[in-house]
Amino acid sequence: MKGRYLAVIFLLLLCAWPLSSYANIDSLLHELSQTIREKEKYMEQKSERLEQLKKILRNEPDLSLTEQFEVYNKLYFEYRTFKYDSAFKYVLQLQDVAHRLNDPIRITHAKLNQSFILLSSGMFKEALDSLNTIQPAPFPDSIKIEFYALKARAFYDLSSYTEDTYYANRYIKAGESYIDSAFVLIQPNTLAFYTLRGMKQEIANNHERARQDFQTILDKFQPSLRQYAMAANSLGHIYQNMGEPDKALEMLTRAAIADMRSSTKEGVALMTLAEMLYHRGEEALAYDYIKQALEDATFYGAKQRKIQVAAILPVIEGERLATVEGQRSRLYVYSVAVTILSVLVILFAVIIFRQLKQLREVKRTVTEANNSLQQLNESLMEANRIKEEYIGYSFNVYSEYLDKIEKFKKSIDKKLMVKKYDEINHVMKSINLKKEREALYLSFDKIFMKLFPNFVPAFNSYFNEEDKIVIKDNQSLNIELRIFALIRIGIHDHEQIARILEYSVNTIYTYKTRVKNRSFLPNEEFEKRIMEIKAF
Repeated sequence: MKGRYLAVIFLLLLCAWPLSSYANIDSLLHELSQTIREKEKYMEQKSERLEQLKKILRNEPDLSLTEQFEVYNKLYFEYRTFKYDSAFKYVLQLQDVAHRLNDPIRITHAKLNQSFILLSSGMFKEALDSLNTIQPAPFPDSIKIEFYALKARAFYDLSSYTEDTYYANRYIKAGESYIDSAFVLIQPNTLAFYTLRGMKQEIANNHERARQDFQTILDKFQPSLRQYAMAANSLGHIYQNMGEPDKALEMLTRAAIADMRSSTKEGVALMTLAEMLYHRGEEALAYDYIKQALEDATFYGAKQRKIQVAAILPVIEGERLATVEGQRSRLYVYSVAVTILSVLVILFAVIIFRQLKQLREVKRTVTEANNSLQQLNESLMEANRIKEEYIGYSFNVYSEYLDKIEKFKKSIDKKLMVKKYDEINHVMKSINLKKEREALYLSFDKIFMKLFPNFVPAFNSYFNEEDKIVIKDNQSLNIELRIFALIRIGIHDHEQIARILEYSVNTIYTYKTRVKNRSFLPNEEFEKRIMEIKAF
């Protein structure tokens, strides 16, 4: 119960940060788990606020004592639910500045802050010793209310801490007397009023009245994250005592979410929630939450909180280990069954694999045969087309030459008949064999380019830009292209190529070698790639 009353003075502050409500517990637990995973984001936001305050002290050495007091006070408030030793450090500096100001109100305020942090760390004697040095009579009502609230909290926490009924009742009565003193001064229907009255009703086991007061805080005010967490945590305990575990679970989850978002490390909602989940049989989730609660308590540095968490953690962890052991036993049985099934599967897989391998081999053989047939068909079709074109080309050439021979014969006959023998020699000289040969080559070039329209671009693709062959037009080839054109249509013999082109064999070989050396392809691959150039 002692955790219910931590940071009571925080509940006296108002801040505009309402939290939306969720009906479904599962969705709330999911949200809490997600919030825990995002805790570093909230820690960074806290660190940024702290760094901004510390930067004021570093960068503004001429701050007045009053300004220093305000900065130290803000640093203390940021740290008091975040990290105990840092909060204690700044409350001591706060007291030093208050004494230098010689301001009784500020001195008392600093002492109350010190008492709060001592209570939060579980140092009850030291907290009461600090409070007992304060005489509230001459101070404003706000100081008196804070003093009486802290005194009440100290005795209520002592009543929860002690296991002796006699002393616990005495502490509760002492706490009630201080609560009553605060009620005389506090303004009714305020957040602080409902907080103190709810705390008193809860200690007196007036659960319904206490529930109404804390619910009023959530419904009618705009509590800060920390204030929301404290009220929701108290509601969780109240519902638990009223026998309504689902509502208790909901409120404790809401409180834990608010604690995580405000980077509160001394809260108890997560620890209590973990214990409830454990009793509901949700060991895995309980284990995750209790580990986080221990991490928070360790970070805060309060021995009392670490002891509380450490008392629950072994129980949850032991149950978790028992669950894991049971799962391991079941897993062993499953693994044996799976092993047997695996052996059978492997056996069938080997058989199927062999059959598939044979099928793949047959398929590969059939595919290769089909590919070979397809390539052969393509080659035959190409050869037929080339043959058809060249047969037509040959008939045309022969026909033209027969026409020329016939004309030549008639011309000779005519000269002989009229006995113009001298003009026969003139007719013989009119025949230009070089021109006829060039016409023959040009005719070959045209029919070849018709059969292989992409020959020149494909041929040039085997060379760097500066070594490519540029032809004057798309109808004639140069000697180098003509040699490889003859090779492409199947004439590979150097002597035959030399006879066709009327060059020596050495000249043909020289041209071929020169072209291959300019190409970036290996010499032995060049002619193979020439043969791959497609017709049409």
